[in-house]
Amino acid sequence: MHRCRRWPAVPFAVFLAGVVLAGGTAAAGEIVHRSFDSEVLGREYRYSVYFPDDYEADEVRYPVLYLLHGASGNESSWPGGGNVRATVDRLVAAGEIPPLLVVMPGHSNGWWVDGHDVPAATVVREELLPHVDSTLRTIPRREGRLIGGLSAGGYGAVNLALDHPHLFAAAAALSPAVYTPLPPERSGSRRNPQFARDGVFDPDTWRRLNYPPRLERYATGRLRVPFFLLTGRDDELGITAHTQTLFHRLWPHQPGAVELRIVDGGHDWSVWRAALPDALRYLCRFVPREWP
Repeated sequence: MHRCRRWPAVPFAVFLAGVVLAGGTAAAGEIVHRSFDSEVLGREYRYSVYFPDDYEADEVRYPVLYLLHGASGNESSWPGGGNVRATVDRLVAAGEIPPLLVVMPGHSNGWWVDGHDVPAATVVREELLPHVDSTLRTIPRREGRLIGGLSAGGYGAVNLALDHPHLFAAAAALSPAVYTPLPPERSGSRRNPQFARDGVFDPDTWRRLNYPPRLERYATGRLRVPFFLLTGRDDELGITAHTQTLFHRLWPHQPGAVELRIVDGGHDWSVWRAALPDALRYLCRFVPREWP
């Protein structure tokens, strides 16, 4: 039987400080690279996982954040460019977020949708999530599952959350490539096979796979997913205005449950690394304080 973890009655930072002083060392997580055989893709599917300190020593179940990379990234992008391990370690040690698992899948150029090239969203929904829940000690329900991403991964996080609000408690999209009605010529989506017919970018495919039709369906449902949106004010791919549009379209359906931040910077890791702590703080507000 899995133990129930409760946050201590004293402030968690004070509690942890006592542990650190008693033990002499600060808690530190670990990132491990894993894979499984995808039946949908017919090949190996790779992902990285951040494990909280003492994962192997306890029987606790943890919430999971699925963190999606950008268009040309892979399962090593967030651990490297995003400085995930050090950031999560620091926030957990400070008591600002609870210990959690961070799963960082690698699916380059899939844009996390079921396009003309690969069913990237299906793999996440039907293979990755069940695989993680069956092999790791997760909280295998909506309240214990979060999603986030950057650029194309932000686009993917928005679409997956709107399509499947029953799966995710909250979402974060950093510099999300949610161009409406169409992406600019300089966007990599224009040359991606997911959005192409006969080798040529297809506007109808982009419109069908982008978030507006998903938002229409989402608005008719009962569940709402809180959103954290962030973009650089000098984003060279023109994403700033489109992120603002997404915010204004979400707000009427969930006032107070969507947050927009526009920060200094462009479309690069300096923005996303700096944004990750606030994104984690926001997301973890929706994680249960009592874990079965």
